[in-house]
Amino acid sequence: MAKDPVCGMDVDEKKAAAKSDYKGKTYYFCAPGCKVAFDKEPEKYLGKDHPHEHEHKH
Repeated sequence: MAKDPVCGMDVDEKKAAAKSDYKGKTYYFCAPGCKVAFDKEPEKYLGKDHPHEHEHKH
């Protein structure tokens, strides 16, 4: 399992809604919106102790 760097949800790499490669590492996302947010400001989400909270409509 991977952790979505935007919302902190656990994501199965095989079932991830989206993924991004950044600085040689692959990040997995629970929803396309998390990927969009990450791609805009990846440094905002990396190294963050507390992921920001938001609701998803899956």
